[in-house]
Amino acid sequence: MVNELLGAGKHWVLGITGASGSIYGVRLAEEMLDQGFTVHLVISNAGWRVLKEELDLDASSREAELERLFGGRAGQFVYHPVGDIGASIASGSFRVEGMIVAPCSMGTLSSIAHGSSDNLMTRAADVMLKEGHPLVIVPRETPLHAIHLENMLKLSRLGVKMIPAMPAFYHRPRTLEEIVDFLVGKILDSVGIPHNLFKRWGEES
Repeated sequence: MVNELLGAGKHWVLGITGASGSIYGVRLAEEMLDQGFTVHLVISNAGWRVLKEELDLDASSREAELERLFGGRAGQFVYHPVGDIGASIASGSFRVEGMIVAPCSMGTLSSIAHGSSDNLMTRAADVMLKEGHPLVIVPRETPLHAIHLENMLKLSRLGVKMIPAMPAFYHRPRTLEEIVDFLVGKILDSVGIPHNLFKRWGEES
């Protein structure tokens, strides 16, 4: 009940791109929905390909797969096709708390950094910037070259939070799920959403 009340009436945009690490976006959506938030999902075509390759999602039945993953939770998910440039989240007049792109490909990051609103994902991010809403990007690429780094620096200077998909190990993770939960917890920390996904440094076990 506490978690449900926490997110009641609050809307977040969550983008999942074609970078490896789709589990981060899925796990983040699960946690936010369990806390009662309304999550507006935008998944790029490449993102669907990666979801199929990494998590065996059926990209030919997109809405049915999302319902299987996210239906029946305390919050509500709203799926927006990436080509729907007229969706609610494309407008600054639609009230949202902010946007998270997890994972974020270097192509999407570049488009956001250069204001190229050529699909709903990049348009929604552009709206966050122009309206002054929180925008969090979880880049997932290695190695990084100078253009990647320059684009990240450009967005960081605009107030965008960069949370690279870099796990920590001081909490002694024993499973892949615990490694994923650590990063998801750091994302939630960055936007002020409480959670219990990992043991913090200095906490008793």
